[in-house]
Amino acid sequence: MITFKNVSKIYKPETKALDGVSFHIRPGEFVSVVGTSGSGKTTLAKLLFAEESPTRGSIHLGDWDISKIRRAEIPVLRRQIGVVFQDYKLLPKKTAFENVAFALEVAGAATSRIREVVPQVLKIVGLSDKMHRYPRQLSGGEQQRVAIARALVHRPKIILADEPTGNLDAITSREIIELLKRINDVGTTVLLVTHDREIVNAMRRRVITIQQGKIVSDVEHGKYHLG
Repeated sequence: MITFKNVSKIYKPETKALDGVSFHIRPGEFVSVVGTSGSGKTTLAKLLFAEESPTRGSIHLGDWDISKIRRAEIPVLRRQIGVVFQDYKLLPKKTAFENVAFALEVAGAATSRIREVVPQVLKIVGLSDKMHRYPRQLSGGEQQRVAIARALVHRPKIILADEPTGNLDAITSREIIELLKRINDVGTTVLLVTHDREIVNAMRRRVITIQQGKIVSDVEHGKYHLG
């Protein structure tokens, strides 16, 4: 599903964000990537999403070689990866329904498909009764649920969640993680980039730990061991 092979990312002049990173994630896995600030985990996420290109090495997502992807192919790739960010990235003047619909509109989806799919994904995240509210009328957890719904509209093979609980309290964070686990249970691969020790330790799923741009551990039922 996802394969990094000897991937390095160097920012000028000599900042090495990733250094010879290799790992493979199987279809349907739920994997946490953990590391302290500046460890390289966010760079890893950007490489997977083709927001950055590797300096060396190869990155494969299914049949895609992301390290050699053409600019014109990036939008197609990104429909296979639903991305959830820490700060939600919702459009403030659009309702929850409109925020989710917008992801389909820019991909050229028909109006009939938008009317069918948007209520479905909002129901999955538990917001059927709030689809016509604006972001300012929603709690942080509800805004993140809208962001997850938006990530689901193209029925992606992968959900990439980059610090999705970073702005949320502990109870709401657990609710968001439970939602991601339910999405994973139906077969979607989930890659969770996080520094939240409690969440990682509670899940007992696979944990890849990055320190100073290198993988220092990759444990099937791991814990967050960093200080």
